[in-house]
Amino acid sequence: MSSHGPGHSPRLTEIYNHYVTHTTVTFHVTPFTAEQRREWFGLHTLIGPHRLLVGTMDGAVVGYASSSFRTMPAYDTTVETSIYLAPEWTGHGFGGTLYEALAKEDVRLLVAGITVPNPGSVKLHKRLGFRHVGCFHSVGRKAGSFLDVDWYERPLSSDSCISGRNCQ
Repeated sequence: MSSHGPGHSPRLTEIYNHYVTHTTVTFHVTPFTAEQRREWFGLHTLIGPHRLLVGTMDGAVVGYASSSFRTMPAYDTTVETSIYLAPEWTGHGFGGTLYEALAKEDVRLLVAGITVPNPGSVKLHKRLGFRHVGCFHSVGRKAGSFLDVDWYERPLSSDSCISGRNCQ
């Protein structure tokens, strides 16, 4: 596993484009070139909560995980996570490994939006301790269908529910 470098851009774009063209898990509808993704890659840092981690196996890039969220300073300890694996590498444990590396930063809460249906992603998130907290109904349209996005969260500290509200 490593942080993103410029040489990874073509492969990471190829992996993402698989999901753009063959699935509804992302709401992008047109594939990207590596050049078009350059700005997005540049939003991530080598250290800190907004990262792009690259998963490799025997020198080959098999997927990536990213974390980002709103840019206002009060949100600095919350990140929205995303993970994309090459289709031939799903189900081999790389998703969990990448997520755990993201969770080692100074982060209090991980959040994830999952377009449904996506049973593999739901299974991964539940295995990693995420809990379902809500749904945005018909929030996206792709492949002729309106799609829901289920939202999950994973507190990384034992006092993540200090607001006095019932967070269960």
